[in-house]
Amino acid sequence: MFPPLLKDKVAWVTGAGRGFGAGIACGLAQAGARVCVTDVNAGELAITQQEIGETIAGGSGDVWAQVVDVRDFAAMQATAEAIVARWGRIDLLVSNAAIMPLRSFDDHTPDFWQQMIAVNLTGVYHGVRACWDQMVAQGGGHLLAIASGASVRGFVDEVAYCTAKHGLEGFTKALALEARPHNIAVNTMGPGKRIKPTAITREQEQQLTEAERSQWVEPLALAPAFVWLAAQAPKRFSGLRFDAGPIADTVAREGYDFVFTLEKVTLYTDDFAKRLAAQKD
Repeated sequence: MFPPLLKDKVAWVTGAGRGFGAGIACGLAQAGARVCVTDVNAGELAITQQEIGETIAGGSGDVWAQVVDVRDFAAMQATAEAIVARWGRIDLLVSNAAIMPLRSFDDHTPDFWQQMIAVNLTGVYHGVRACWDQMVAQGGGHLLAIASGASVRGFVDEVAYCTAKHGLEGFTKALALEARPHNIAVNTMGPGKRIKPTAITREQEQQLTEAERSQWVEPLALAPAFVWLAAQAPKRFSGLRFDAGPIADTVAREGYDFVFTLEKVTLYTDDFAKRLAAQKD
């Protein structure tokens, strides 16, 4: 399922204690990358580390877990430095950590707003800022944040969440312009299919029925999309928004060297086309 397209690459996945982040990290490791997984939940993170270690030929030495809060820039900076000390570089950052409690705007207190923006938007900035100097020094890399439908549309009870996800698209468009001379790709990637809600813990997941679980795609099934994008030359697609579902389906049909078309990589072809056209202006 995962050819060694990322052999000798080093990846960092935040929010990897469960769900989408854990699945992404596992896929990257199976594609040959050395992976640092971080999360605020030590227990769930340990399970992710164990699961990945059991599925890769290199053993647990190729996956390293650290308890880190993306809101804490000093901790994020220290983690980036520790990754470089351990493995010599950082080729890919997947900023997956997020929180998504549903609340009406009437219940959007200042504290709630600040927490939502701190995790879902500022947390991404912290990771990017922590990796930036190293990627510049080594001559390139990939900075990838998780998008969603909330990146392009509005939803009831998601005012702060939609604000953060929309903000990530602006961050991506602007930073890509400055990153290009350094051979650094800046992108967002939505799931493109229904995945388990972020709030469902590993323990709660074990209590779900098969019918309940069947509502959502397994995160590992979407990991080929992240492997494919991380294997591309950084300047090829920087500044664009992708969706993992279409890419994973395309890889399953045609392989990782598929002939590129918009429909194969995103659910939002009009937006993708506009960004491509803007890059050529």
